Amino acid sequence: MRTASGQSRTGRTPDGVIVSIRPLDQAVPMLGAWRDLGHAALVENLFFEADFAMSAARAFGAGIRIVTVSDRPPDEPGARLLALWPCRIVHRWGVPLPALMGWTHGFSIFGAPLLARDEAERGLKGLLDAPRALGLPRRLLMPYLPLDGPFAALLDRTLSETRQRRTDFWSHERGFLDVSGNEASARKNYLDVNVSPRKAAQLARFFRRMSAGGVVEHEIVRDPRALTEALADYVTLETAGWKGRAGTAVGRRPAEVGFLNGLIASYGERGCVRIDRLRRDGRSLASSLALETASTLWFLKISYDEAEAKNSPGAQLVERVTRSLLADNRIETADSCAPPNFPLIETFWGERRRLAHGLIEAGGGDRLFRLAASLEGLRAQASRLRTGGPA
Repeated sequence: MRTASGQSRTGRTPDGVIVSIRPLDQAVPMLGAWRDLGHAALVENLFFEADFAMSAARAFGAGIRIVTVSDRPPDEPGARLLALWPCRIVHRWGVPLPALMGWTHGFSIFGAPLLARDEAERGLKGLLDAPRALGLPRRLLMPYLPLDGPFAALLDRTLSETRQRRTDFWSHERGFLDVSGNEASARKNYLDVNVSPRKAAQLARFFRRMSAGGVVEHEIVRDPRALTEALADYVTLETAGWKGRAGTAVGRRPAEVGFLNGLIASYGERGCVRIDRLRRDGRSLASSLALETASTLWFLKISYDEAEAKNSPGAQLVERVTRSLLADNRIETADSCAPPNFPLIETFWGERRRLAHGLIEAGGGDRLFRLAASLEGLRAQASRLRTGGPA
């Protein structure tokens, strides 16, 4: 039995856990449990946290549903979430073959579901069994799945044990900073190891040239009272550049401006937003927006004054952001959230996050999985020929 649009549904898997699906706008009763899960997840995922998702609902949430695994119905007081995955039902291949597809949008490009760290295996099995228990499409398309780390290992082991099939598409990697477990000396010397002396000397020369017109300072804005102005400054800077001319700047999209203001309101009060600016005489030459989860920084946006392009203000800012991260022992990793082969980040960050879009067979089997995998392969091939990336 299918779940109708706007309807919530609850069931039980063969292992006895409670699974449910509901529209995003009906998730309010479980926000406390959702926040708890996000703070204690096996793998941090900013984009699936409750406050990020609710801020994104108006701009990007049409058709989004929340699949949960819990120890009791998630609306009940004291219910604990073991897994949560935002998704939508899609007919992706031009044929009546639906799939559950993880939520992505222009600000959300990491797809690991939230799994309770101490119940990760149980939560993942429940999530993969949810389609069978809830009468949903029997294939799950999870964009931007990590290919390394604890979630990747758990997924590989679980699918091997249950003999469920998986096919990956658009395997790629992006700039990533990982200093987890590094000694203080390794953090201190990180840029010396990863940035060539020639590049460092070039950046220093450009900075001296940029400073000839006045003192250039790196400013980190964290104070909730100052974030709104700093965000408006970022939006103005981005809109003045090529994105503004192309119509893709945030400033051209009021719903996205509202989304970002919602983000800085919810995360800023907890000290988890930082807007970095490189300024000269009160004018921003480059600006970036980043959010923090427990030990990870998510580098969401960066823009720069194109009139200063010859001095690489974007690179100058990334270098200073990186130095501040290396000096902050709370931060162990940073995700660039950037396209593959993005030199602005990869010049400074030596690690790479490997990702792929995974098509996964739900528990209980899917007699149409091979067909779905073939169709997704054709779609991926056509997208590569047309744009060089996924669609």
